[in-house]
Parts: sequence; C-alpha cells; structure tokens
Amino acid sequence: MKTTLSVGLSSTRRIEIDTPRTIDFLGETLRVYATPELVRDFEIACREFLLAHADPGEDSVGTGISISHGGATLRGMYVDITVTVGKIDGRLVTFDLLAKDSVEEISRGTGLHDRSESERASRDLARWLAQQQRTTRSRRDAGGCGL
Repeated sequence: MKTTLSVGLSSTRRIEIDTPRTIDFLGETLRVYATPELVRDFEIACREFLLAHADPGEDSVGTGISISHGGATLRGMYVDITVTVGKIDGRLVTFDLLAKDSVEEISRGTGLHDRSESERASRDLARWLAQQQRTTRSRRDAGGCGL
C-alpha cells in the first residue's frame, strides 16, 4: 500500500437512486433506497478509495460493516456517500461511513476492510473453500445435515 493512505482522508461520491437500488414490496410509488444496496454502495466506495492508494497487485475486501439506515430516499433522488479513514491497524482499515440525501442524513456507521495482495487473497479463499467442501462432505458421509 502506498504511503498516501492516512487517517482522516476521505472521499465522497454521488449516487442516483435508480430502480435496482430500491425496494419493491411497498409498490411503485414508495420505491425507496434498500438497505442492502446502501451497504453495497458503502463497500464499493471503500474498496475504490483503497484501490486509489494501492500498489499494483493489491486489493481489499470488506470484512465488517455496522450502519444505521433511517432515511427514506425515494427513487430518482441522489445520495452522497462519504467514506473517511478512521483507523489503520496493519492491513485493516476502519472507515467512518456517512450517507446524506438532499433532505437529511440517512445513514452513519463504520466499515472494516482488509488490504491484501490479490494473489494471496485468491489463494487463501481457494484454500478456505476447499476446507468447506471437505467439511460438508464429511458431514454428509457421517449422516449429518451436510447442506
């Protein structure tokens, strides 16, 4: 990771709340920003922020997020997503998260990202998936649930 990454740095991006980002179960007139999409937008903002400070071959993955979501942002409105580096602890970066629409603050929280080399992360994930498959087969062979 480049030395340009430091506590207090932030980035804001504006997002239009389009139909795929909204809930549909309250009908067409009440399509509002869905919480899972807000989480996704925070995660993307954090990752893209870190990539701007990454060396070639480095990446990051979100490992935790805790947010409130109290605003009802309607389809067609815009939301400003701000991510601010709150803490750096080795490979772990904690972000302070904030989202505001044109009316009010709609969300606040924290997000945690793990910075790593892309190749190492792929290798670690492949090893973890193989272990999960072995565990599932063992349970199934032993007569357990095995999902």
